[in-house]
Amino acid sequence: MMSDRRLEALQIRRDAAELASQRVHPDHVSNHEELRYRDAQNKPTHIANFTKGLPHDPKTGFLTSAADYQRFVRGIDSGDERDFRDTPVGPPGFAASGRDKPEWKSALASNFKRGGKAQAHETPGAKVRAWESAGAGLTFDLQGPDAQAVTMPPAPTLDSRELVAEMLEVYEMALLRDVPFAEFASSPKVQKAITRLNNTPWIGNTNLAGLTPAEQSRLRATLTPQTVFRGITPGDEVGPYLSQFLLIGNKGLGNGNRLTDGFIQYGAIRIDQRVRVATPKKDYMTTWEAWVDVQNGADVRGAETYVDEPKFRFIATPRDLATYVHYDALYEAYLNACLIMLSLGVPFDPGIPFLESDRLDRQQGFAQFGGPHILSLVTEVATRALKAVRYQKFNVHRRTRPEGVGGLLNLYANGQTAGVEVMETLANGFGNDFLKEIAEHNAEQNRIHGDRQKDANNGFENSFLLPMAFPEGSPMHPAYGAGHATVAGACVTILKAFFDHGAQLLDPDTCEPICYQPSAKGDQLIPCKGPSKPLTVEGELNKLASNISVGRNWAGVHYFTDYIESVRLGEAIALGILEEQKLTYGENFSMTVPLFDGGTVRI
Repeated sequence: MMSDRRLEALQIRRDAAELASQRVHPDHVSNHEELRYRDAQNKPTHIANFTKGLPHDPKTGFLTSAADYQRFVRGIDSGDERDFRDTPVGPPGFAASGRDKPEWKSALASNFKRGGKAQAHETPGAKVRAWESAGAGLTFDLQGPDAQAVTMPPAPTLDSRELVAEMLEVYEMALLRDVPFAEFASSPKVQKAITRLNNTPWIGNTNLAGLTPAEQSRLRATLTPQTVFRGITPGDEVGPYLSQFLLIGNKGLGNGNRLTDGFIQYGAIRIDQRVRVATPKKDYMTTWEAWVDVQNGADVRGAETYVDEPKFRFIATPRDLATYVHYDALYEAYLNACLIMLSLGVPFDPGIPFLESDRLDRQQGFAQFGGPHILSLVTEVATRALKAVRYQKFNVHRRTRPEGVGGLLNLYANGQTAGVEVMETLANGFGNDFLKEIAEHNAEQNRIHGDRQKDANNGFENSFLLPMAFPEGSPMHPAYGAGHATVAGACVTILKAFFDHGAQLLDPDTCEPICYQPSAKGDQLIPCKGPSKPLTVEGELNKLASNISVGRNWAGVHYFTDYIESVRLGEAIALGILEEQKLTYGENFSMTVPLFDGGTVRI
């Protein structure tokens, strides 16, 4: 009867809610740096924290007022939009000026025209950016772990050995953005970076004392050309750098495409795996004026430039990957991967129903345990991931972005050490030779780009700022955790739950293993010479999550810890959703889900 169904539906919802309520809400622990660093008046400087958008002194880059930071935190804690309206934004004095646009220091922000030209009613000049969803971690959800029921360990501190390795890595990546992935194994520049990274105490040293379990899990083995700048999950080290799911397409209607054409069929239309080609060897935020404008919230998004020929190509260089993660729709790579696997006929997890022939099962998976079910769920987890990671970002850690640490290093290396004495560890870890390389790279950037010659670089002799792939630098939210990586962890976990994670990727026509990599020019996909191990569904999905996450590191907007701890966060969210959803189905089924740390969970 209808009343029985109504009561049964109510009980199912209660059971799912009870399951969710039994999850222990953990303590959320930061690294204790927020109030650690002080000025001459013993007021917190918050140099280890995300302060982008608040007013900064144009000479020092420090906050003009510690009280502004407390207003910022007040709005984060309350979630009340009125508190944010009381928080100053932009350069010093702008919030009270009543002007639509600030007076910027850099030529880029002062002359910025959205879309390349000012509208008839507009004057040139960048507007200020607002913070992004600072209250999202306070919202509630009706499915999956509560945003505050999952957590991340404390982030590395500014004077830690781990941060030296992280910042050295992100600077090395910035200087290598235009080396084709196909040439990593033979590139002297890449080998030089590997040598420097392996010389840090954090990499290749498994005997460090006094580490927390979380820190121990993040130690990395000695790097090689095959493992450098990759993730550390199962399969990351196998085969070419890029996951096949970022390269190949599917056959589409009427066998209209080859896998190597790179077209993914969306119904009767198709999309192209090729990306728009950003101008090579052009980085941003390499003058102090541009850096401080961005810290003051200059909205110069869209100021990057692109080449006319070729307009598009397969992801061939780290800069191409950075462009992909600059404009992706967060879950698009995983939706694409799902479509590709469905087209390839990748088998489902053996525990899922309806895997026998139609003659035996008498029904096919569709709304449950079929393509539409998986395609919708792989995107559905993304919003839950974003809410959970926003709580970590804003409410717990408030970690400064790599560009922020680059500003501190720039002060210290130029002899302006007051207030940034903590940078001694990082500067010594970089060494004079690498600091010189950074200064030379930035000097060349500032010489060849005419608008930067108008910047005075604050009178500094050299620029040791982190060269950024995006003119606006990072998004308007703290570094830890990473939104892209948390979404990656959640979406990939869903795919590993539904598909047979141990299956190889095979060409449906030839039954041969699929393994391609982009040519150095990105104009075609070429067969691999042969990976040491087969490319599996689990490995290529893990690699996909790492590619997207680490792609943000290639852009300069995230650290390694942002990646690895965030994919683990996303994994926990997806597992929780799967546990609750299992209660809603009548079929007797199971899913075996491989974890990023190498373990397995059975749902």
